[in-house]
Amino acid sequence: MGDPAQPASGDAVAPPAAGVRAEQDTNRGHIGDTYEVPTYEAHLSFAALKDRIRHHYELASDYYYSLWGQHIHHAYFQSAEDTKETGQVNLINLMLSISEVQANSTVLDVGCGIGGTTRHLARELGCSVTGITISGRQVAIANRLTAEESEANPTLISSAAPKSSIGSDDDDTVAFMALGAKNGKVRFLELDAEKMESRFKPASFDAVWISEALSHFPDKPLFFRNAARVLRSGGGKLVIADWFKADHAALAEIQGGEADIKLIEDGMLLPPLKTQAEYVQLAEAAGLIVLHAPKDISNDVAKTWDISWQLISSPSLWAFAISQGRDGLAFLQAFRAMRSGYASGAFRYAVMAFEKM
Repeated sequence: MGDPAQPASGDAVAPPAAGVRAEQDTNRGHIGDTYEVPTYEAHLSFAALKDRIRHHYELASDYYYSLWGQHIHHAYFQSAEDTKETGQVNLINLMLSISEVQANSTVLDVGCGIGGTTRHLARELGCSVTGITISGRQVAIANRLTAEESEANPTLISSAAPKSSIGSDDDDTVAFMALGAKNGKVRFLELDAEKMESRFKPASFDAVWISEALSHFPDKPLFFRNAARVLRSGGGKLVIADWFKADHAALAEIQGGEADIKLIEDGMLLPPLKTQAEYVQLAEAAGLIVLHAPKDISNDVAKTWDISWQLISSPSLWAFAISQGRDGLAFLQAFRAMRSGYASGAFRYAVMAFEKM
């Protein structure tokens, strides 16, 4: 939810102050309304798409943090008083509620971003959490923010102790950092989530947590198989929050719905979006059972993109994005398509949870 054109060094355009449209005549409307992505471009190669996703997060993560703070995901607005910050924590709490993840669990946070949820689970529940992301820049930011949050220099915990750390390759060389008063621990690994199988041994985790990352994965059946593999039997939990398209019949009836979905897939670097029912089918095919059926909260999160659209109102920001090539402009224009998709019902948001018996 930020600008893909932010250099990792942090020397790029600062976000506009709240309520201010820098360099913009407010009578002219939003600066984004003056730009269009030249043509829709389907993603021709999943391998190339993955490289673009990695590049995007290497470039954008600092700006994401400047705009949204440590939680780079939708806000779940339960009342008129909720801010985007309280809404983001509301979403985490909703996922905890439907998944029944317990205190002191070992958790794999897939697509952990800059570690906001990873730290929350450690701090609030005393969990031992391994966060993985495809972006080395995100790992660096996550480690820095974790160190800053620790009361003093982070206490390094032997990574051989928690079940989640016992794997192959070199993952056991990355130490945990103690966090909070409940003996929570976190660590962050740069890892392509599609390589989970080679990194973690079977039954390594009590829970797998994935928030707004699975929609990026080209091979979703592989993810569900890998998640089932690394979960312990007898109650291991998989909890998901993600973006979806409306059911096929409903989408066909929505004027402009398919066009909005294509613009979202294009700008947000997504392979074809799935429906909520398709995720359930994939989970069951991997041997998981439904713990909590999909809960559609689209109406309660849509405001996220109204806020985002206003946060990107600076002309200098758009100019910088355009200078980065087509992907920069397509990304910012996808914000508008997401607002339109939520309004029409074509674009959906849901949470769901599964269990390994």
